[in-house]
Amino acid sequence: MPTSIRTRLAALTCAAGLTLTLSACGQAPWADLDAGASATPTAKATITAIENDLSAGSTRHQLTAGDAALTVDYSSSLNMGQWTAAANKPVSFSLSATLGTDDGQDVFLSKMTVVTAVTGPTGPLESPATFVDQSTLAPGYLMKAPYSYGQTYVMSAIDPAATSVTLSFTFELLIQSTPTAASFAKQTASDQITVAIVP
Repeated sequence: MPTSIRTRLAALTCAAGLTLTLSACGQAPWADLDAGASATPTAKATITAIENDLSAGSTRHQLTAGDAALTVDYSSSLNMGQWTAAANKPVSFSLSATLGTDDGQDVFLSKMTVVTAVTGPTGPLESPATFVDQSTLAPGYLMKAPYSYGQTYVMSAIDPAATSVTLSFTFELLIQSTPTAASFAKQTASDQITVAIVP
């Protein structure tokens, strides 16, 4: 065989061997795609927000009791970041009334009640005793604007597992029938606020 032909065959054989060597190295580019497709996604943790009516430090509610329109301002002197289960937790509120048909009659608060419900991760927990302010004055506390009724309820330590408390308020009013009358109409208004407890 002539030398030139042998040289060409040797070159072709080397080139073929190099091609086979290169194609046998590495991993197919689609191999990682198959592995990723079969991976099980990880579930993200769910965070449940707890309602807090005093998150801004105070809140105002408008209520109606018969012909009386009530304005209630709630606040706390304790920073919300310190509302722990063990702390003494004060809630202050101020209540005043105006009349739709105002001929000069007065409006009085005869009784105020606060019922506290404590809630934990799995449901209701033991709650503090009901707080009651029964007027010792007849017919009650004058609360027609510009006058108002003010009170502070201090909630002592509660269950360490508590996540929130709901305060339910009941306001019992006596509305004078006429400006000079000794007769009164009774009306009742209810309201509530929820405050988060810091772990």
